[in-house]
Amino acid sequence: MKVVVCVKQTPSTTAVFSVKDGTVSWEDPGGKPNVVNPWDEYAVEEAIKFKEDRGATDAIALCVGDPSSDEALKTCLAMGCTEAVLVSDPALAGSDTLGTARTLAAAIGKIGDVQVALFGKQAIDGDSGHVPVQTARVLGWTPLTYVSAVRSLDGDTITVERLTDDGKETVTTKLPVVISVVKEINEPRYPSFMGIRKASKAVIPTWSAADVGVNEVGAAAAKSDWSSVYSPPPREGEVEIITADSVEEQVRILVNKLFEEKVI
Repeated sequence: MKVVVCVKQTPSTTAVFSVKDGTVSWEDPGGKPNVVNPWDEYAVEEAIKFKEDRGATDAIALCVGDPSSDEALKTCLAMGCTEAVLVSDPALAGSDTLGTARTLAAAIGKIGDVQVALFGKQAIDGDSGHVPVQTARVLGWTPLTYVSAVRSLDGDTITVERLTDDGKETVTTKLPVVISVVKEINEPRYPSFMGIRKASKAVIPTWSAADVGVNEVGAAAAKSDWSSVYSPPPREGEVEIITADSVEEQVRILVNKLFEEKVI
């Protein structure tokens, strides 16, 4: 059984974003490079656990992105993934979440013998959370979202715990499945020194759109319109900083002010 973990390279969480003429750009004042989407780190850890503890033969990191995204994949290899694949092609530029899902599903099909596809809950840049369920739909697999624990894997049956607004629920279903995880599922490991050295020498295969046989991708096929991206307007009015000797006192002052303003 192969397990695929789908990752995305995103800006560092300390990056400063700006919008000009409908184009979003970012710059990190600390000079940090792009990173593995933080939510995806939990999915990577879980993929490695499938290999270490649940009998998976391979934990394969998969990314759709520009050529620089191989750095994110090398991080996955350094953490413990056995293989990595990058799908990169100018034809994919401007793809929306459905186009990305179609590409990931096609790549998973090309890898073959995959029973579990893991995702982070969402990406910190697009922030939609659509890709995991859209990929499951394209593949025709069962989607298991907001998974906080994998309870068991018995043959072709998997049992997971999902984190919901009302608490937790336990779900059992047949493989293959697409799983999107939340941070409660594990604690991602740090790459080892030997893992980093090995990953730095890795040559990651790059597949084109034609290699995976995908179409209906790119800006021309996108259903989402990003032509009016803009920064939120500045807040009007004055801002008051509440200071006090304790958090409890700050809360008391805040509540009193809210009552005075008839907010609560």
